[in-house]
Amino acid sequence: MKSTRDQILQTLLTNPHSTINDLATAVGINAISVRHHLTSLQAEGLVVGEEERHGVGRPRLVYSLTEKGLERFPTRYLSLTNRLLDQLKETMPPAMVNGLLTQIANRIASTYTEKMHSLSLEGKLDMLKTLLAQEGYSLEWEKDGDQILIHEITCPYYHIGQAHPEICTVDQALITNMLSTPVQKINCLLNGDSHCTYIIPLPASEKNI
Repeated sequence: MKSTRDQILQTLLTNPHSTINDLATAVGINAISVRHHLTSLQAEGLVVGEEERHGVGRPRLVYSLTEKGLERFPTRYLSLTNRLLDQLKETMPPAMVNGLLTQIANRIASTYTEKMHSLSLEGKLDMLKTLLAQEGYSLEWEKDGDQILIHEITCPYYHIGQAHPEICTVDQALITNMLSTPVQKINCLLNGDSHCTYIIPLPASEKNI
């Protein structure tokens, strides 16, 4: 069984920019204990904390793995993926690379579209949240006037995206395909935002959700 500190590190690997409360929930211990472990992990150079703006009020403190922390985990798949993308970008024009990534997203989405077909928009959004959790995403959605905001809190391709931002094509194509409506990206974790956010207009037939 993994130790508590290893569970915290594993959580930060898949969920960068986590708060103390996020980690407490994920690991199943209280916030005071998480804070104690984070202090030790920061002293070892495995974890870094930084302030992050989150709406109005005081910024919150979020934590991520340092490069030293990332080195504690097997990264061969990251190296291989980065090399494959490097090779693709050297031999194919950008439009073809993006097209290939979109095809990958469409293939993933095709396994779920039947479950989404007959649902209302609200039902599709809830199902999107549930199904993409199986792919390593953490999503939240909210109604904002005449539009829907979809917040991508965590992304399984975050570390790959740091070297190859084109990978974001997969996220956008997945959401577009599964909701059967185009989405526009207005915030991006890779640009320093607290999370990725997509926006879609609220159809007239759904304005009472």
